[in-house]
Amino acid sequence: MDSQTSQSSQASQSPHTFQVDLRGLVDLLSHHLYSSPKVYLRELLQNAVDAITARRAEQPDAPARVRLSVDAAGGGLRVEDSGVGLTEADVHNLLATIGRSSKRADGLQAARSDFLGQFGIGLLACFVVAERIRVVSRSARTPDAPPVEWTATDDGSYTVRTLPDAERPEPGTTVHLVARAGAGEWLTRERVLALARDFGSLLPYDVRVDEEEVTDLPAPWDRAYPSPANRRVALARHCHELFGFTPLDSIELNVPLAGIRGVAYVLPSAVSPAQHAGHRVHLKGMLLTERAEQLLPDWAFFVRCVLDTDSLRPTASRESLYEDETLAAVREALGERIRSWLTGLAAGDPERLAAFLSVHHLGVKSLARHDKEMLRTMLPWLPFETTDGRLSLEEFAQRHPVVHFTRTVEEYRQVAPIASAQGVGVINGGYTYDSELVEALPSVRPGTVVAELDADTVTAHLDAVDPAEELALSGFLAAARANLDPLGCDVVLRAFHPLSVPALHLDDRASRHEQARAEAEEQADDLWAGILGSLRGSAPRARLVLNHLNPLIRRISSLGDAELIGTATESLYGQALLMAQRPLRPADSALLNRAFIGLLEWATNGEEGRS
Repeated sequence: MDSQTSQSSQASQSPHTFQVDLRGLVDLLSHHLYSSPKVYLRELLQNAVDAITARRAEQPDAPARVRLSVDAAGGGLRVEDSGVGLTEADVHNLLATIGRSSKRADGLQAARSDFLGQFGIGLLACFVVAERIRVVSRSARTPDAPPVEWTATDDGSYTVRTLPDAERPEPGTTVHLVARAGAGEWLTRERVLALARDFGSLLPYDVRVDEEEVTDLPAPWDRAYPSPANRRVALARHCHELFGFTPLDSIELNVPLAGIRGVAYVLPSAVSPAQHAGHRVHLKGMLLTERAEQLLPDWAFFVRCVLDTDSLRPTASRESLYEDETLAAVREALGERIRSWLTGLAAGDPERLAAFLSVHHLGVKSLARHDKEMLRTMLPWLPFETTDGRLSLEEFAQRHPVVHFTRTVEEYRQVAPIASAQGVGVINGGYTYDSELVEALPSVRPGTVVAELDADTVTAHLDAVDPAEELALSGFLAAARANLDPLGCDVVLRAFHPLSVPALHLDDRASRHEQARAEAEEQADDLWAGILGSLRGSAPRARLVLNHLNPLIRRISSLGDAELIGTATESLYGQALLMAQRPLRPADSALLNRAFIGLLEWATNGEEGRS
């Protein structure tokens, strides 16, 4: 009984083999794993290069040729290589067992990094353009073995048979593709030549399409040039051919420990930091992707890279890079190379640096936020909008004992004319990264005092009006305050320059938040109104500062008509908002319309009375 139970248990635990739907696998690999049919040619080149690499590992002087021939009449393509070849056993192992590595010999597993792809999966990918694939191969390791033929169709069926020696006298492999209906354009000579050059221009072997050379070695960044100027011109030409623009400069990317050689081209025009850059990455000479986005740090959005590597790991489709520790280390190393180029410009070529910063200051500011050394290096160069004009932080700090800044562009526009007239220097920190850099200034420039400029600070710098004069205008001020109180705005009287500014609208973020809360409370139902009402804060309200030195304000303050005072006050409020370039709320727009109509009515009524 125990013996029977044991046998039954062993039987139930015996392994089973997955039953794979080959047609479904072909469809998955050829139509869903890859982004474009064009990758079929890369897979063929990868298989050919791997075969040559495997043969040369055992026979270093073996020929290294890849020949692509287009059959225009038959709508087919033949790819022949002088690689290690296959025996019948290899065919069953590597093609009939999909997913087995293309490392075809037991002794080559240690050389895994020398190969690019997986032979079986790569061939199945060709079904994206082919209805039939025929492989004829002869092994270089087993010269006495006859040539073998593997023929497969896109319905998932295949046959394997041996051939007479005359079918393939030399070692190597020939792949024949027959185009599927509607895919013939991918097997035309023009398309095959273009794809071969795009994918294989840096391959280390002799690759030709109908005897037309494909490879172009050494790579442009590895060539010797008569002078640095010649090198710059040649790399600029390469950039234009590759990316379609003439670069501001080129940056050598050489990371020997990661097996990386290449170049970064500096864009000639500004781009958004949110725009993902597409970089071209070659893996052991084969183009892996032209849309690598994670290759550089986020701050380096002002360059486009092309490089060759033997260390980065591709994803399953071999169309992007696998995010791992190696890629993270390479990203840091390439970022350091670009950082060194920037510091080199600052030290030895200020004119080129100024030209670069005039276009890409945003990228350098992004870097300087987290890199104190970069901020210290770039202090004399990075431009900021200030009340003294466009200056660097270093220049501005030398002129002003206290570095005032605003956090928004609107706040800066409110106070810039008045602060400048009062001798208060202000930096517009409302642009991307600017306020962060201003606040970091004391960390790289000890002794610098940095202060955020708010409405209270500006008002404190304005001259107070004589108490007796302000008292005499108390009626006017009371009428003006009553008109603007529903808008959450106070009215104060000050004397300031320039005289041409009749009124100044000042608020800060706290007052704007309170205004937004009050508006939401008015529009909410009883429940939300109660909740928002409980959030009412004691933040200072916005204020309209009237300039007592302005002749118009003096005339308005002498008016005796309360209704006309209200209309004039609303007009001054609206004009101050427009001067500050603040976005108008619906209530502000309604006030402007009401004040404009009111002034027209007053003017026309006065004209009728005078006539």
